[in-house]
Amino acid sequence: MCYQVACGGGQHAHVPGGGWHHYRGCCCGTGCAQRHFPTREEIIEELEEYLKQLKAETRDVEERLAEFKKTG
Repeated sequence: MCYQVACGGGQHAHVPGGGWHHYRGCCCGTGCAQRHFPTREEIIEELEEYLKQLKAETRDVEERLAEFKKTG
């Protein structure tokens, strides 16, 4: 049984800043994979993907801001 409040026993992806609970597998119930601690390479991969998403979001905000300034 999982002791995380919001778990529900399912698979969970890593959310940057949200911890590594259930990273690459589940620690709940029978038949689940053993708990996996991320390797250095996995952490780097996750952070690079997160940075890519943040840069895309920044571009979107800059475009929206430029539209507002243009319409004055």
